[in-house]
Amino acid sequence: MVKLYAELIRMRFLTMLAYRVNYYSGIIIYGLNIGAYYFLWGAIYGDQQNLAGLSIGQMTSYVAIAWMSRAFYFNNIDQEIAQEVRDGKVAIEMIRPYNYLSVKTAQALGEGIFRMGFFAIPGMILVSLLLPLQYPTTLAAWGMYLLSLLLAFVINTEINLLTGVLTFFLFRNEGMMYAKRVVVDLLSGLTLPISFFPLWAQTAMGFLPFQAINYYPSMIFAGAISGDKAMNTIGLQVIWVFIILVPITLLWRRARRKLIVQGG
Repeated sequence: MVKLYAELIRMRFLTMLAYRVNYYSGIIIYGLNIGAYYFLWGAIYGDQQNLAGLSIGQMTSYVAIAWMSRAFYFNNIDQEIAQEVRDGKVAIEMIRPYNYLSVKTAQALGEGIFRMGFFAIPGMILVSLLLPLQYPTTLAAWGMYLLSLLLAFVINTEINLLTGVLTFFLFRNEGMMYAKRVVVDLLSGLTLPISFFPLWAQTAMGFLPFQAINYYPSMIFAGAISGDKAMNTIGLQVIWVFIILVPITLLWRRARRKLIVQGG
């Protein structure tokens, strides 16, 4: 079974590789986004050395890695599931000797590995030539960031699986998937670090999984979270992985029964 999922990861990677030219322009676009944010935050900081617990150097690194991290954890498997439900292809997939949701997760990982190698890493190299980025200085810091990023991928993928499975009940939920993407980008800290939100908003977002997708790994990379505090945030990510798994499991069981009943 491990070989099966490894092959699925490889096949999705090769599929993405066939269209790799599309990502070259994406690197430039992401670079322009990061550059625009750099000058924007430079103007906001002005003569101040620190805002909301972040120095201007840490903010620069945060902005850059937040966008590049998104390249790894981002995927559209919710849309793929929705399309296969509407086309009826999901019925064929579900009688095959593997777990459908695990297959989608493996395919998303293959896509993420491709984006990391051909998008995020080249993009960071390009941005490093233009902006003064601060990288983690120890192997432990790099390890915590990469572990946090992997957990961010798992959490984001679980949320996508959850919205994708809802298609079994709603049939058309494009509006929900679009809203989900906007909410994830906003509340994960991609467009604005969580520490810049009002205290009441920070408290409320502490009960939601979104900041575990981007804010935590980006803060670890920027050095704003380190040591025991970084390990605690990684622990929170692990907790969210298991929390989100519960509704996915329950909805998937109902979705399978619903499909069998409709199929006769």
